[in-house]
Amino acid sequence: MTVVANYGDDANDGDRVIGWLSPLRTVDAVQPADYDTLEEIHAASFDAPWSADEQAALNDKPNVATFVARRGSATSSRRPIGFITVRHAADEGEVLTMAVHPRQRRAGVGRLLLNAALRHLYAERVNEVFLEVDPQNEPALNLYKRTGFVPVGERPDYYRDANGAHKALTMRLEMNQPEMLARCG
Repeated sequence: MTVVANYGDDANDGDRVIGWLSPLRTVDAVQPADYDTLEEIHAASFDAPWSADEQAALNDKPNVATFVARRGSATSSRRPIGFITVRHAADEGEVLTMAVHPRQRRAGVGRLLLNAALRHLYAERVNEVFLEVDPQNEPALNLYKRTGFVPVGERPDYYRDANGAHKALTMRLEMNQPEMLARCG
């Protein structure tokens, strides 16, 4: 298994306590045995979840990559606790989805996943990355803004739930910013 990131490898993690109170987390490429758990995590995060079969089919396509966060302890479960799926074409990348298990949220897992995906896209020579986010999802919105994503538009009726349809905010990250070069280089 190739580890593409470890919890604590980001300069912003310096103020967190790492040790037995805060288990090591790793990020690696998705494995076929992970898809059922990814379906569960996605269903806990979105009103229109992607099935395990849909995720597997998506990952069979060229230029698509999914990274999975796991607890890193030898005594803990290796089941995924979050994941991010990205794709790229030419010099543009897109975050297709990111979800973290509800019990693991607000613990740096999303940032770890996003950083791993951005490193991958940087290695693929992507110049800019796009994503859609629910403007009401403040934790995700804050993560993206702290990473350097900026709003560039809206997509009406992008999300659908029991209350109807609502917009998504489209955000863009320029990968050639000095902060990104330091993070990914």
